[in-house]
Amino acid sequence: MKVIFTKDVKGKGKKGEVKNVSDGYARNYLLKNNLAQEATSGNLKALEAKQQKEKQLEQEEVEEAKRLKEKLATLTVELKAKSGDGGRLFGSITSKQIAEQLNKDHKIKIDKRKIELDQPIKAMGYTNVPVKIHPEVTGTIKVHVSEK
Repeated sequence: MKVIFTKDVKGKGKKGEVKNVSDGYARNYLLKNNLAQEATSGNLKALEAKQQKEKQLEQEEVEEAKRLKEKLATLTVELKAKSGDGGRLFGSITSKQIAEQLNKDHKIKIDKRKIELDQPIKAMGYTNVPVKIHPEVTGTIKVHVSEK
């Protein structure tokens, strides 16, 4: 019997997959526990439409991420910190501070974990910081650290 899996079943199939399984297994376990549904032509068309819609939503998400990347490229985040001789900071600027300032100044919410700052900024001046907006899209923010 051909079935469409509605949930992941270990060793048999993943959600959305269409597979051939034995009739007894399908009737007595998969269908009974709502782990799968019979692969009728109507169910197959519904599955195809659902997959098409998911693909379209993914595409829209990527487009939105690209627009945000363009917007971030034009922005500069201004941060003030105390510094000593030679422009070295007392303390450092972290991704959390950058995210908070970006939200406060420009009303753009980006999770601090998406700001890929290898090490905290410890010097004054301009720094380009990469931001992972989407798994396929990476942008940069210009951060300016000045004297408090």
